[in-house]
Amino acid sequence: MSSDVLRVELERVARALGDGDVEFVLERPRDDTHGDLATNLALTLAKKRRSNPRAVAEEVLRELQAPASLIRKAEIAGPGFINFWLASATLAALHARILAEGARYGRSTTGEGLKVNLEFVSANPTGPLHVGHGRGAALGDAIASLLEWSGHAVTREFYINDAGVQIDRLAQSLWARVQQAMGRDAAIPEGGYHGLYLQENAVLVLEREGTAFGDLPYEEGVKRCRELGLAIQRAEQDGDLADFGVRFNVMTSEQGMYHRGAVSVALDLLHDRNLTYEKDGALWLRTSEFGDDLDRVLRKQDGGFTYFLPDIAYHIDKLERGFDALIDVWGADHHGYIPRVRAVLRALGFEDEKFDVVLVQLVKVVRGGEEVKMSKRAGTFITLRDLVDEVGTDAARWFFLSRKGDSQLTFDIELAKRQTDENPIFYVQMAHARLCGIFRTAGVEPDAVAGGLDLASLPAPEDTELLKKLAELPEVIAKAAREREPHRMTTYLHELATSVHGWYHHTRTVGEAAPIEHARLLLARAARITLANGLAVLGLSAPERI
Repeated sequence: MSSDVLRVELERVARALGDGDVEFVLERPRDDTHGDLATNLALTLAKKRRSNPRAVAEEVLRELQAPASLIRKAEIAGPGFINFWLASATLAALHARILAEGARYGRSTTGEGLKVNLEFVSANPTGPLHVGHGRGAALGDAIASLLEWSGHAVTREFYINDAGVQIDRLAQSLWARVQQAMGRDAAIPEGGYHGLYLQENAVLVLEREGTAFGDLPYEEGVKRCRELGLAIQRAEQDGDLADFGVRFNVMTSEQGMYHRGAVSVALDLLHDRNLTYEKDGALWLRTSEFGDDLDRVLRKQDGGFTYFLPDIAYHIDKLERGFDALIDVWGADHHGYIPRVRAVLRALGFEDEKFDVVLVQLVKVVRGGEEVKMSKRAGTFITLRDLVDEVGTDAARWFFLSRKGDSQLTFDIELAKRQTDENPIFYVQMAHARLCGIFRTAGVEPDAVAGGLDLASLPAPEDTELLKKLAELPEVIAKAAREREPHRMTTYLHELATSVHGWYHHTRTVGEAAPIEHARLLLARAARITLANGLAVLGLSAPERI
């Protein structure tokens, strides 16, 4: 790829000029008059040297050894940007690469040999998944996919919070619903769960266990409801996520962490490192010495552990499994939790670079301009299942990924269902369907259109514009993976679809002179591959007809 080759050469130039560790950007400028690629290398070098950026840009160009077959022209612009115009041979080679790599186009080996654990969703097993969980699921799954396309070995993990007070309340609430289903008076406990789903679960329990189940002594009934309630809710969550296109490699139970002694081992490790101390009848952790704003309680005055201790044990467990990096996807309300986890990992000797957190903001669902807040089944929130059943998996995933994770999102149900250009996922998928339609009209299979691309047979500016847009996919994937920002992909795909639609409307393929028809069929084949691959990265389908 031209950008790959040029980036390597610019990295060599930076080393030759004595600054090999400098970070710079090489990307396509928004304004076409500024060339095909632009870099801020001279600006970053100049900032480090405290020298004139344009003078440094001249140094860069003098040192640059890019062949004429790659770069047709290079110019210094503005305060020190360097703009590049690609040679025709480079564009032809780009097209050949897309056809040769096919479904692999956009993949790289950047992260080869690196093992990443990506933990996301991790919803409490106390009720259905809501739309916030759905956004976290889409985001985590897309980040995992981006890393895999960049060569990383990724383990998708779900941490089951199946210990603690909320599980006790689930069990007590389900037992009350069982009693109600038996025609008896029973109140949901304070702080319990009131959703219709527990009424459904109570009926399911009685169908499976028989009516004698409702006559068990209270303690035994609640204990059994704990097991059954957890199993029912976990199965439902797994089913909802599978239908949403999200699957996990590993499911880790908080309760299991206790049972196999991992929490006790973590506590002993902290004690052995002299990181804990007693105060006011509680056990504290010295996190303030490692970047946290204050020390944290591990064991309360009543002898019970805070949720922080099993979380510490869980992260130690993940690191001891040999991962090079841990990425957690958390709700934005956990922002303040990041420094305390980072502090304890730092205290245990793990590098900061091994732990990263991606935050997910809330989702506001609207219909007809009015916010929709409740589900009949869940009672207090919109479930992921409700949303997917109404708008479909592709639309839900696209809209969840359309903005940066830590930005608030308004999900317009009516827009997501609209089959017009206003709906971005319809607009992108229609571009792919149109490309497929060209081959149906031509009466030929895309893979049957072969040969080298003759740029002289592509006379329209839209031809070259589309070809240049196809060149961006590998760099967009690489940057989205580095920054953990899948919304860069939705932005690119919408831009690519705009180029496809513009090309489709302003040029003709079938019925042109033979050289032009063949060249445009080759271009359509490359565009079809690029669009399909970009959609696949995000777990979205590429329909051949709409």
